[in-house]
Amino acid sequence: MAQESEADELTAEAMPDNLRILPLPGHFFDMVGYRSADGVVYLADCLSSQETLEKYQITFVYDVEQYLKTLEMVKTLDAKMFIPAHAAATEDIAPLAQLNIDKVYEIAETILRHCATPATFETILQQLFNAFRLKMTIEQYVLVGSTVRSYLAWLNDSGRAEYFFENAQMLWRAK
Repeated sequence: MAQESEADELTAEAMPDNLRILPLPGHFFDMVGYRSADGVVYLADCLSSQETLEKYQITFVYDVEQYLKTLEMVKTLDAKMFIPAHAAATEDIAPLAQLNIDKVYEIAETILRHCATPATFETILQQLFNAFRLKMTIEQYVLVGSTVRSYLAWLNDSGRAEYFFENAQMLWRAK
C-alpha cells in the first residue's frame, strides 16, 4: 500500500521544460502521454501490441469515438521514438496504430452482426465472448462489459445501432 504523499495537479505549467503533455482521450478518463524535447513520445497505454490484441481481443475503451480520433492522431505523429506501455518501442508507430484501429472496427462489426436480431446486452456480451473465444471471469465481465457498452453507445450515436424497450428489457438492433 502506497504511503500518503503530496502531489501537484499535472498541468502544462507544472511540467519540466523538456516535456509536453500529449492528450490521448478515449481509452481512459483524461489519459495523456508525453513528448520530450529530444523527440521521444511516451504513449501510455493508448494502444496495444499485436500479441495483446490477439490474446485479449477486446481491450478496454471508455469512449470509442475519441479513441479512434486518438489512434488516427497517433498514426500521424512524427517522433524519433515511440514508447507505448503495452508494446515494444518503435520508430514507426503508424502500423501499430492502424492495427488497433482495425481491431476497433472488427469489434464494432461483430457487435452489429450479433444485433441483426434484437438482443439484450447480456446476450450480445455472451455472443462476443463466444465469437472471440474469451473466458468469462468477473474481471473480464466488468472490463469487457464496460467496453461493449461503450461500443453500443457509439454505434447508437453514429446511427448504426439503436435500442428499444420490449417486455421490460432493453434490446439493441443494428440499423
